Amino acid sequence: MKKYKKILLAIAGFLLLVIIGIAIFLNSLKPDYSGEKKLPGISNEVTTYFDPYGIPHIYAENETDALKALGYVHAQDRLWQMELLRRVAKGRLSEVFGKDMIGTDKFFLSLGIANHTKETVASLDKNSEAIVLAQAYLDGINEFIKQGPTPIEFYLTGINKELFSIEDVYNAVGYMAFSFAMAHKTDPLLTSMRNKLGDEYMKDLAISSDTSTVWIKNFKGEVADTLGTNITASVNSTLSKLPIPQFEGSNSWVVAPQKTKNGKVILANDPHIGFAQPSVWYEAHVSTPTYEKYGYHLAGVPFPLLGHDRNLAYGLTMFENDDIDFYYEETHPSDSTKYKTAEGWKDYEFVNKTIKVKDGENVSFTYKKTHHGPVLNNIADQISEEKPVAMSWIYTKPKNMVIHALYGLSHATNMEEFKSALPNIHAPGLNVMYGDAQGNVAWWATAKLYEMPDSLSTKFILDGTSGKEEPLRYLDFSENPMAENPPWNYVYSANNQPDSIAGMLYPGYYLPENRAKRIVQLLEAKDDWDRESISEMILDVTSPVNTEVVTELIKLFDVSSLNNEQLVLLDSMKNWNGEYKLKSISPVIYHRTLYFMVKNTMEDELGPEMFKQFLSTHLFKRQIAWGSSMKSGKWWDNVNTPDVVETRQDIVLMSFAQTWESLIKDFGEDTSQWTWDKVHTLEHGHPFGQVASLRKYFNVGPFPVEGTREVINNLAFPYDSTGFYKVNSGPSTRRIIDFSDIENSISILPTGQSGNPLSKHYDDQAQMYVNGEFRKMMMNKQEIEETAASVLIFR
Repeated sequence: MKKYKKILLAIAGFLLLVIIGIAIFLNSLKPDYSGEKKLPGISNEVTTYFDPYGIPHIYAENETDALKALGYVHAQDRLWQMELLRRVAKGRLSEVFGKDMIGTDKFFLSLGIANHTKETVASLDKNSEAIVLAQAYLDGINEFIKQGPTPIEFYLTGINKELFSIEDVYNAVGYMAFSFAMAHKTDPLLTSMRNKLGDEYMKDLAISSDTSTVWIKNFKGEVADTLGTNITASVNSTLSKLPIPQFEGSNSWVVAPQKTKNGKVILANDPHIGFAQPSVWYEAHVSTPTYEKYGYHLAGVPFPLLGHDRNLAYGLTMFENDDIDFYYEETHPSDSTKYKTAEGWKDYEFVNKTIKVKDGENVSFTYKKTHHGPVLNNIADQISEEKPVAMSWIYTKPKNMVIHALYGLSHATNMEEFKSALPNIHAPGLNVMYGDAQGNVAWWATAKLYEMPDSLSTKFILDGTSGKEEPLRYLDFSENPMAENPPWNYVYSANNQPDSIAGMLYPGYYLPENRAKRIVQLLEAKDDWDRESISEMILDVTSPVNTEVVTELIKLFDVSSLNNEQLVLLDSMKNWNGEYKLKSISPVIYHRTLYFMVKNTMEDELGPEMFKQFLSTHLFKRQIAWGSSMKSGKWWDNVNTPDVVETRQDIVLMSFAQTWESLIKDFGEDTSQWTWDKVHTLEHGHPFGQVASLRKYFNVGPFPVEGTREVINNLAFPYDSTGFYKVNSGPSTRRIIDFSDIENSISILPTGQSGNPLSKHYDDQAQMYVNGEFRKMMMNKQEIEETAASVLIFR
């Protein structure tokens, strides 16, 4: 018996040692926020104060030293995120996640981002200030790779750390540029829809610019074909597998002194990006004797995309301009290596690529290129034998000066210097929002825009053989839409339609007027805005458009056919103010009925796959209010019931009945339980959180959340048959910069500053974010020193 006890004690002791060893090992992988470290190459000591939320405040004698320290601290919190982001454009995700990512790697390799990067880097002036500072930042990242602990994700995937280069910066920005685009989800699909259904159906879609919608006003100082469906399906499938977020939309407004209580500019910005863990932005405050900026950084990008100092502030939203065109190509009938152009037959360029696959054989593939761009047919297996379609993308065409642009924005000292950097942004299309301590407010749409032939819709696949459907000219930046100190005393953007550009309404994938209408409605109503009222506005969850849809459709109901519970809820819908609070019931009924209504209206013509693709487009969002108001049209009739011609009323009443039945099934007959918090939830997913056993360690949430699609607090979700709305995108930060009290400007991140799951700052802002709370963006050195949670000194 004693012998067994000894054996058991020995086993227990061994297990205890193993547990202690694991605990020590995991503790060693945490970011190091205090102490002293060697940072080779810096000329003077750099002190980094970490505030209570893990945000670094870096004080250095010169900017080169500061950027090296920034690279180091950014990497210790976000190296895994940096690693994934740089791999996308180079087609290296299969090395990490295996064969499931082969299609994604093929697609991104064919886009040519990595090739364009190589050409850009080869021609760089390595002595320019922007590149010198970018390299200092990369040196800091690489020093962490050499001397810092390896993040746990590297152990779990078995990949090795690799040093970063300037190519990685450009590839990260290239991915960002592509993720803004919507053409790949829309143009091929619309072409298939037109070919299958004809023009009579297309005229009832909100494809073109809507002349009745809320536009962003300029002020320049004056008073049967399945190819398209398959391409869209392939691209959607490819992007859905990405382990990093995509960029979606955004809000921003800048209020001039004439409309603020304290007579100073206030800037608000909340870029809408896909939710993921870690969240997109890394906050950092950098201060030297000649430079200071509180900025928001993408993983692996040295200069902030959003930022402010005591003199000026800037933010971004997505322009949503059309910067991708698709072209049908024609292969020579007897020589498959040639394709037709207006000048005659040209040789296809054949590009060979090899993808390394974890736990599998390397995959080699070849794709063709024309003068327009890559031919997608060999990228997606299901369209390999169809008519060739090439993709022309503006990002890979002009000289790439985006890094220089970001340097210029972050180093500008006044409005003119800031504006002079904007023409260097050729893609992605951005609305750049600006305000300063001198009282200036401005909005500029930045992108390399181009003019197409009259009456040509770039929303469909174009003819690549004739030369008649090519860009006529590039627009000068001065022709872009913009507003500088307009007489209405504010500027804003909500990804909606801008006013005329060079005498034309520029094609794009603009979002509906919902958010824009609400922003304008609120801004116009008062002239005494302050930080508190702006912070309430950025959390607004009211939709004036959704209530208009309800008002329009509720007229179609025959109340005599409804039971008492239905009458009560219909009456509450009639009086609904459009708010999306956690205990609201009207939003649940509205969205379920809307989904059934769209499905009953369009799926019979489109079929399940095409209908699914349609739901993923901005066009669907524009179609909701537009389509609901159509009293007649071919879409309302169900083509599967040839003996009956359905009307709008038939579809609406049937959809409401389906909603009622589905809600009873999900929540029971007590209608008081049909509340928004039960269906609208947010979970921040880490790539490893897809494994059920790891979910609670890597994912953050889920949380029931207020808001919905296309309200100011835009917590958006995809529509499907479940009737449950898992939020997949929304405000990636909420920032409010008040020049009357710059040191008390406020912001919040969706989860936390750190991407390391072992860090205490991995999710310490998540509940605050859901609650609509904020924290200070500290810039006062004395306050920073007094409240610092820790100090890290680089020598």
